[in-house]
Amino acid sequence: MPNFMIEAAGLVWPFALALAWSLGELMFKWSGFPRVCTYSLTGFVLSQAQAGILPRPGESTVLLLANIAFGLILFEFGYRINLRWLRANRWIGVTGLVESVATFIAVYIVATMLGMAAISAMLLASLAIATSPAELMRVVNDEHSSGQVTERALHLAALNCVIAVFAFNIIVGLWTFESSGSLWGAISNSALVLLVSTALGCALGIAVPGLLRKLGELSQHATVAFAVAVILLVALAQSLKMSPVVAALSFGFMARHRRVTLSPTQRNFGVLGDLLMVLLFVFVGAALAWPQVLSGLRIALALLGVRLVVKIAGALAFSRISGTSWRKGLLTGVALAPMSVFAVSLLVQTRYMGIDLVDQLAPLAAATLLSAVIGPLLTQLALRLAHESSDSAAGGR
Repeated sequence: MPNFMIEAAGLVWPFALALAWSLGELMFKWSGFPRVCTYSLTGFVLSQAQAGILPRPGESTVLLLANIAFGLILFEFGYRINLRWLRANRWIGVTGLVESVATFIAVYIVATMLGMAAISAMLLASLAIATSPAELMRVVNDEHSSGQVTERALHLAALNCVIAVFAFNIIVGLWTFESSGSLWGAISNSALVLLVSTALGCALGIAVPGLLRKLGELSQHATVAFAVAVILLVALAQSLKMSPVVAALSFGFMARHRRVTLSPTQRNFGVLGDLLMVLLFVFVGAALAWPQVLSGLRIALALLGVRLVVKIAGALAFSRISGTSWRKGLLTGVALAPMSVFAVSLLVQTRYMGIDLVDQLAPLAAATLLSAVIGPLLTQLALRLAHESSDSAAGGR
């Protein structure tokens, strides 16, 4: 009997992935419902806190695989960022900065008005800045989307992520200061995490393209080389207690600007990327517990509502001056709705520092579940209303 139980326990994650993938394909085929929403909901239902089937994600090796999956997305996401475009159209950068700061201020005010402690409200506000690359990239890839709204959403999301990581690490430093009493130690530790993580990503972003050029196989084996490098980078960052998020994003950004070209068939890292994406979203759903979701639901609804309004207002306010229409500015703001995977990934990383914030921010659990379903739906709607989805993807409805 014990042996049977051990063998059965080893099957739960493969079973969950198979179920999530099957349901995701069926829902997308029948209704056009984004696959990632189904994956997250499946993980949530099967999690330890609900059905008791999946073990707590942070207590298993699945955490490393989820970080690798997110690392692959962040690499591709960083690779899509065109620094020349941001230099040519500086108003895109202004838009990202203004709406990020406005989002932080608005969410902080609402959270404190609803009774949250100042430091917890600041943590929520810093996470609310981010637009999650995982949901955004997956919907863009599923919809085969391209155009002005798509590119603006990707670039604004990149700016959101950089600002969110910076703000989050500073606030975690302040949180640490409350317990340690050393302000310099807290802030310097957060700054060190950002600097070292960026340096790791940039170093690989220089080394891997250089190696491929030396081998004369830049186009043939780039996908495999970069996938292996991302796996190594994430494992290294995790073991050093650095940020896999910042490291992978820096790696993709540097690889693009080292003039490495990935063909369209290599986007999303093929079958490996598809499989790991299922695991990532099931992992995020499994990290949430219904009691937390229920207790934080009121604040979460207010948080998500304010966040979406501010992001739409920010994208809309600078739409004409940055060279697009009011309508596309509005749709760009709507496309920035997702935040769940990025928020959970940052919170899980605080465990490396000896701080467990996952169980302390109940409103974020509720916001994550709501955003995991509503966010991709809003992004998909924005891309389709902008007529940037391919006919083949739209035909899946």
